[in-house]
Amino acid sequence: MPMKFWQMLVVLVTLGGAMPTTAQDTPAVMDGFPPSTESQVTKKNHRDWPYNQWAFQNFGAPNNTVMVPRGGEIHHFPREESRLDQFTVDGASLGDVFAANAADALVVIHGDTLVHESYWNGMDAHRQHIWYSMTKSLVSSIAGILVESGLLDLTKSPSQYVPELKGSAFDRVTVQNVMDHASGLAFEENYVDPKSDFFLYYAPALNLGYLPGAADLQPGQTEIYGVYDFLTHFVQPDPETPPGMRFDYNSANADVLGWMVSRLMDKSLNDIIRDEVWQKIGAEHDAFIAVDRAYIPVATGGFNATARDAARYGMMIRDKGVFGGERVLPADWLEHMVDVKDSDRNAMNLNPNYSQADWIAYQDMWWILDEITEEFCAVGIHGQVIYINRSTDTVMVWFSSQRDAASTLAPEFPVKLNAARAAANYLAEQ
Repeated sequence: MPMKFWQMLVVLVTLGGAMPTTAQDTPAVMDGFPPSTESQVTKKNHRDWPYNQWAFQNFGAPNNTVMVPRGGEIHHFPREESRLDQFTVDGASLGDVFAANAADALVVIHGDTLVHESYWNGMDAHRQHIWYSMTKSLVSSIAGILVESGLLDLTKSPSQYVPELKGSAFDRVTVQNVMDHASGLAFEENYVDPKSDFFLYYAPALNLGYLPGAADLQPGQTEIYGVYDFLTHFVQPDPETPPGMRFDYNSANADVLGWMVSRLMDKSLNDIIRDEVWQKIGAEHDAFIAVDRAYIPVATGGFNATARDAARYGMMIRDKGVFGGERVLPADWLEHMVDVKDSDRNAMNLNPNYSQADWIAYQDMWWILDEITEEFCAVGIHGQVIYINRSTDTVMVWFSSQRDAASTLAPEFPVKLNAARAAANYLAEQ
């Protein structure tokens, strides 16, 4: 009998090697009242394991945030959690696979039904978790409102909408280049080198990174105070990389997008998310978003929400902008992300870090797996994912506290992704 597609994916997971496991003797975090010195979470260590297990679920403690209130009636999921009882990956249940690979939460939606929900490391259904760069996809989805209305032209330069960007690296690029992380910037995103420009200038401006004294600076004491200062004064073009040629993941692109969206809508990003998305998807809980040193919401990676609410958002994206029978976001824009062209594939393949990965393209700040089945993801560092497969009518959300920031390159990442893809196809065949 021919092997089913989901079974082949299970084999791929198994052949990939043993699943990484989290040590059972994880050091205690925030242990005691007050916490012991060795277990204390701080601004400096909150992204380091094991402290990140607590910090990612309490992101407003080490970081400044602003609120994104919910509104309206809560959308309650029908539940049928037996649908995945027989699904295994090399003898392990879906929950066991994720538990062994630094997951904090997993929610699986098939159609409109919740078919799996698990939490680990103190996480639960009512805790907000940091999305990190999944925020990029959220902001991009909202930008579709501006594209549809004609207020935002993908072929024009961002400097046309934000004149402060004239003369910067973003002056020569198009809005679409920014959306696709193909803007040819002479700036490397480096989370581990304390001497990198990212660590010295960008992270302190974001207010999400640690540098002694950085949080205490006043606007007049530094040329680069908030992220907008960084974008206009620091980021330079790479003379050897024309815009549109190569995919180079760079969070500064999302900051530019967030700036354009706020400028064109004349509102703070947290209020835009509230009005255009969060109060229209039956969210169960308020969300919140981290702010930079100038208290501007961080479009590149500051959003926090519960796993179920992330799944509600994912359902709306899967259903091309409709939730509960009501139009939330433009359908054409949410189809545009999977309109992958040869140039998009080539841009991804030219980056050696991703040429051997499962991604075929990065489009409109979404990671594309298959444009035919319309299978794609929002991804954040340390293992945050909203997985969407329109052909199988599936949405999965998982939050993680992986040790490594580089999500897609971390060993735990492909194990979880392959298991999710296999589970989606298994559900479609039931």
